[in-house]
Amino acid sequence: MKKQIKNILWATDFSAESLTALNYARFLAEKFGASIAALHVVPDFAPALYETRGALVTELVEKQEESKIKAGKKLEKIQSQTGVKFSRMMVETGSAGKKIPEIAEREKCQLIAIGRKGLSALEKILLGSVASRVLRHSKVPVLVTPRKTKAPVIKNILVPTDFSGKEEKERDYAWMMASTLGADLTLIYILELYDFKFSPTEIKKMMDQALERLKKRKKRQQEFQVKEVVVRDLNAAAGIVTYAAKHKMDLILMSTCVSPIERFFLGSTTEKVISYSTVPVLALPSGYCEK
Repeated sequence: MKKQIKNILWATDFSAESLTALNYARFLAEKFGASIAALHVVPDFAPALYETRGALVTELVEKQEESKIKAGKKLEKIQSQTGVKFSRMMVETGSAGKKIPEIAEREKCQLIAIGRKGLSALEKILLGSVASRVLRHSKVPVLVTPRKTKAPVIKNILVPTDFSGKEEKERDYAWMMASTLGADLTLIYILELYDFKFSPTEIKKMMDQALERLKKRKKRQQEFQVKEVVVRDLNAAAGIVTYAAKHKMDLILMSTCVSPIERFFLGSTTEKVISYSTVPVLALPSGYCEK
């Protein structure tokens, strides 16, 4: 069944990366005939201080209200300057990583567009960026963009696969995107060798077997080109990012369906790709894959 994007949630912290996300949200909205809702989340500091002096809590609440008013004005200014007509402009209070997915579900959005910019380096190590936390809580796909100055173009989409049981969800979404955008797909499998030593003959055999497995999957009707490739690298994230840059991919589309344990200790491959990719990443989070 062909899925459509009818409502897009653009979540912004007013950074350059989030403005790139708006450009991509507008690009996709035009292609799908979708609306765009704008959201800014003001951090809620007060709950941690409820046991302290009431005057301090009152002061924080007042500052939050001031921040919400300023954010609302910024959203109106962006709408005026860019010409994007938002279906709604929302300013909420709370944790952005949790609030953004909540609003997306409440507003019945099929896609979240967000900039990659996160917290400080130390906070990223300890907490993960806002984008990473959105991925972990979202039930809909999340488009994460780095800072880019050129107008959005999506003609070549890279779709990594690991032959997992969830990959059909990924392929369905990739076909829907390619059909609507008139883009070509490259399905890629990364042969992860880490630092193990293999002979050239062994490596070739493994790559040939992986490519044969890619090509054996059920064929689908298509109006675009589909290319299947196998490359080797130390790990999947490095291979995906390197291939995307070398072959000038416009978008990486991949799922992040890993176990909670792996995600907590290592971060999913998708999150690592997002961290280093120079092109936008459209991630299908676990909440979406489990539907």
